[in-house]
Amino acid sequence: MTYPPLGDMLATLRESTPLVHCMTNYVAMNSTANLLLATGASPAMLHAPEEVAEFTAIAGALSINIGTLSTPWAESMQLAARTAKETGTPWVLDPVAVGATAFRQQVCTALLAHRPNVIRANASEVMALTGLASQGRGVDATTTTEDAAQAAIKLAQQQCCIVAMTGETDLITNGTHHYRLTGGHALMPRVTTLGCGLSALVAGFLAANQAHPLSATLAALACFSIAGSRAGQQASGPGSFQVALLDALYALTPDNLSSLSQLETLHAV
Repeated sequence: MTYPPLGDMLATLRESTPLVHCMTNYVAMNSTANLLLATGASPAMLHAPEEVAEFTAIAGALSINIGTLSTPWAESMQLAARTAKETGTPWVLDPVAVGATAFRQQVCTALLAHRPNVIRANASEVMALTGLASQGRGVDATTTTEDAAQAAIKLAQQQCCIVAMTGETDLITNGTHHYRLTGGHALMPRVTTLGCGLSALVAGFLAANQAHPLSATLAALACFSIAGSRAGQQASGPGSFQVALLDALYALTPDNLSSLSQLETLHAV
């Protein structure tokens, strides 16, 4: 399968400055907003049931992250996801720790009925969503990307969506076409909420490149990978890494994205 140059995806995002409706957790709000701004998108953080449907309809994309879940937030997420499905607004599901509790499993099951365009999750979360495992430990992955590869493909086929399974190595699949992405830096797991921000970034790329959802997803992950690698070369620890990552995302050019992405097409998984 051929796809547009990834750099074109970034150029389009920066030209259009898409509005991303982020329903994310308390811990991630500030860092997610900064990651979107640094890359070129425009963040908004709304959770009130009185306005989420109205706002989802005017946003370029929706990102739902269930990290600090509560019943009121779960209800708002359902409203937003339903609206996204009805209006054709692309949306991303980040099923944080879905295997940890029955409540999270129930909420994600309900959200899946509204057909997310992309599921961005770690290997344990993918396994939990496909019913192959249900013992996720918090937000940490307890299963390797390789172990969960078949589960990711199955989930993408079941949901007719893209699954972006991230970890030390990323696997991106739409159920038919599969890609492996390497890069990043060992300090990335030492900084909280980076995965949350990545899910919102995927939503931003989807908003700007609706005709090419797979390429948009690949571009978002490649941006993170390249910026993470560059940030790690400058940082002395997690604190300086977080600042360096924002700077690296801001400085990333479309040419960088097209030429430096460590992306491999997989013919068999």
